[in-house]
Amino acid sequence: MENENKELELSERQLTILDAIIRNYLATGEPVGSRTISKYTDLNLSSATIRNEMSDLEEMGYIVQPHTSAGRIPSDKGYRLYVDHLIETNDKKEKELSDMKELVIENTEKVEQVLKQAAKVLANNTNYATLVSAPDVNHNKVKFIQLSQVDDQHLLAVIVMNNNMVRNKMLDLYEPLDNETILKLNILLNTSLNGLAMNEINLGNIASIKERAGIHSGIVSDVIDALAQTFAESEDLKIYTSGATNILKYPELSDSNNAATLLSAFEEKEELASLVTESLSDSEKKDNGTGIQVYIGNESPIQTMKDCSVVTATYDLGEGVKGTIGIVGPKRMDYEKVMDNLKTLKSQLDGIYKKSEDET
Repeated sequence: MENENKELELSERQLTILDAIIRNYLATGEPVGSRTISKYTDLNLSSATIRNEMSDLEEMGYIVQPHTSAGRIPSDKGYRLYVDHLIETNDKKEKELSDMKELVIENTEKVEQVLKQAAKVLANNTNYATLVSAPDVNHNKVKFIQLSQVDDQHLLAVIVMNNNMVRNKMLDLYEPLDNETILKLNILLNTSLNGLAMNEINLGNIASIKERAGIHSGIVSDVIDALAQTFAESEDLKIYTSGATNILKYPELSDSNNAATLLSAFEEKEELASLVTESLSDSEKKDNGTGIQVYIGNESPIQTMKDCSVVTATYDLGEGVKGTIGIVGPKRMDYEKVMDNLKTLKSQLDGIYKKSEDET
């Protein structure tokens, strides 16, 4: 295992010192010296001994010395060891967040509202920039169709997809329909279309449904058109973001060039879409048991985020429908808090859709 090889490279004392350097730097943002480490740990080592160990850690590439300071800061390699160790030791720890609990209760019928609120809650809880992608709909299917008469001239078609995306379409009627006819049309549409993806609804299916609808084949045509429009709308990847300006709170990311580039990425969202795609792919190729991917510095799939750390989680709604939750911040982000938040939100999102599935 790669992680085991990294830890074998370091002694227990060096691991303790590296952990102390990283945690202190995460808390203060200031380079860490040997005196600070001697106070921060219970190793009972002299400053000289700690300096020697820090020199070895620097030679191995786990910490670096800024030009303007005698202290050290973690390198990308040091962060990587720290994060991998967190994933291994904390994957069973669960923390409940009251804001997340409220999220389960509110707006569970509207996917867009839930995801927008999720991004906002995550940004507030972490103080970093966040993104939540709508479920990937490459395998989207029809879950339910409901026709209801509004008045003598209008019929409301409610279309529900298997990612719980809901679309309402008002259809024109040339004559009023009785309740029995509407019931028969509902049964016909649902028995014929439920569980089908768009590429499975062919001309043969449509012709058969229209033939069985008889004089009401026009209504079937309108529903099929609304269904096609719903599939087309769902093909565009939607990404909801929040807290982009939180980036400006961290000096290492707030200089004019860095800040402008990062804020632009969150505003235009094209690069975020590639991050979502990469994260979903990595979650399948590099499953670490948590559903969480951590990109540190140059590991980031987005060029504009090479000075950041990006942590993502994949939520899975079943039947091939997945989405991504992401947090973007400085490399000295509070990884433990970030991963706790992601695990909680991932669990809550899964719970929302499972709850909805159980109720239908």
